[in-house]
Amino acid sequence: MRLDGRMRLVLLVLLVAQFMLAVDFSILNVALPVIGEGLGFSLSGLQWIATSFALCAAGFTLLFGRIADLFGRRRLFLGGLAVLGLSSLAGGLATTPEMLLTARVLQGLATAAVTPAGLSLLTTSFPEGPLRQKALGLNGALMSAGFTTGAVLGGLLTDLLSWRWAFFINVPVALAVLLVAPAVIKESRPVVRPRLDVPGAVSVTLGLLALVYGMTLAGEHGWGHGPALLWLGAGVVLLAVFRVVESRAASPLVPLSVLKRRTVAWGNAIGLIAFLTETSLVFLMTVYLQEVLGRSPLAAGLSFSVLGLGTVLGGVLAPRVIAAGSTRRALVVGGTVQAAATLALAGLGTDGSSLWLLLGATFAGGVGNMLVIVGFMVTATTGLPDHEQGLATGLATMTQQVGITMGTPVMSAVAASRAEVMDGITTAILVNTGLVLAGVLAAARFLGPRGRRKPRPGSRAGRRW
Repeated sequence: MRLDGRMRLVLLVLLVAQFMLAVDFSILNVALPVIGEGLGFSLSGLQWIATSFALCAAGFTLLFGRIADLFGRRRLFLGGLAVLGLSSLAGGLATTPEMLLTARVLQGLATAAVTPAGLSLLTTSFPEGPLRQKALGLNGALMSAGFTTGAVLGGLLTDLLSWRWAFFINVPVALAVLLVAPAVIKESRPVVRPRLDVPGAVSVTLGLLALVYGMTLAGEHGWGHGPALLWLGAGVVLLAVFRVVESRAASPLVPLSVLKRRTVAWGNAIGLIAFLTETSLVFLMTVYLQEVLGRSPLAAGLSFSVLGLGTVLGGVLAPRVIAAGSTRRALVVGGTVQAAATLALAGLGTDGSSLWLLLGATFAGGVGNMLVIVGFMVTATTGLPDHEQGLATGLATMTQQVGITMGTPVMSAVAASRAEVMDGITTAILVNTGLVLAGVLAAARFLGPRGRRKPRPGSRAGRRW
């Protein structure tokens, strides 16, 4: 089967929106000091520019994913894009810290709505099989490339124009998608609309917010920080409450039967590892480039363009690897390549000659990581009916957001355990490699075909065995 003209247009609209959201995650990182100086942020308040966005983007994703299933995916997709465009305009025009933080909260909520709605529109617009795998491959490639593009673009806009353009750039893109999308994307909603599980929605949203905030505090103050541990504990308790609520709800937000599927449970676990390890590796290599090699922030951002190229190549190759074998093959092959490339980075030295090793290894790691991400997306959304695709993509998006949020605090804590910067980076690289290998083993063990019992000796089947 091939993509027809309408499918290509639908794919283009959805990919442009997802790419814009990916750029938004990293475009302000380089500009934070300049924003703080321009608007009068305190040193402690500056981190809330990133934290307020991350809290909303991760905490409300699962809720919005289910709302998309119940009330219409296209409606939520378009509404979220409108909020994103308006909040980006407000952020660019902000004159006080309060105005900017309000804009960031709205951007986070818009991202939490648009990402799962867009992914579920993608999975329901393309039939399960090669076409959907190709669409998810391109989506994954552009999203990962968007993270890298955001870092580079943020530095360029801040240096050449103003940090405000890191917000303004979203406005024309959102407007263009809003003008085209209603004509090419069909609405998708159930015939019979079930009731929204309010207790489940409240408990899971509060649980995710507490968990993400706890990880943010741990990354800032260390994993022994009392308030961080309290927030993390509260998050775990609230998520346990959510599980109890779902087991008793007539129309649960997340049916436990979905969570018990091997593809959903283990696919999301492997996806969590993929996002955690790659985003944290970018953090480690940023520290290495700036603190060990003495490169500028813009030069460090440009160095990661090879990672973006690797992810694009991985996104193109992933559907072919899956078609030639299975999603498990993509997960195992991709994870193995990523682990080998990450391990190679343990050989980095303290002089500029190591830059070539960094560039080559991050390119190869980007290819492998994207094979895993596409394999995870296909695995986590396959075998579910259309009316549960918003739930499936909401779970997958939540996995992505939490993995991105966890990566930096986890690896920064590992790196900080050693006195020397280079020793800490090397230790964190080895831990990162171990996590990737754990994902490979999980894919090989739990996502293969169910094992057959060994036949009794002497039987015909036993003689063939």
